[in-house]
Amino acid sequence: MYSRILIANDGSAGAAKALTAAIAVAKKLQAELHMISVEELPRLPDSIEEVVEERQAAGHRFEKVIHRAQAEAKKQDVKLRAHVVAGHAVPSIVDFIERDAFDLLVIGYMGHSALYNRIIGGTTDRLVELAPCAVLVVK
Repeated sequence: MYSRILIANDGSAGAAKALTAAIAVAKKLQAELHMISVEELPRLPDSIEEVVEERQAAGHRFEKVIHRAQAEAKKQDVKLRAHVVAGHAVPSIVDFIERDAFDLLVIGYMGHSALYNRIIGGTTDRLVELAPCAVLVVK
């Protein structure tokens, strides 16, 4: 059914629940499991150096998230490959899925107010709409 699973993890409580589900699915299906964390870039960087600095710092900001995720996966005898990218969450995740041919994206649901969702839109909603693969949203 699914052979390449990607979990999007921003370190939130919703992402932690999604990680647990992704590990269970990967174990059951004996699928390859990857995790992506996106370090948000400033909307309008001042220079290319700022982008390079952000990319270098991104890995350090997610060290604890990666360590916890890999420890949880290891407890279930599942290998988890972690990736940290700098960019904007939705396009970065969609590009990553397309480039590496994932067939399932697992994401956590983080509820916002109806007003927030109408004005800004939720990352989860946008990923469900734009991801070029099946999406499992975990509450």
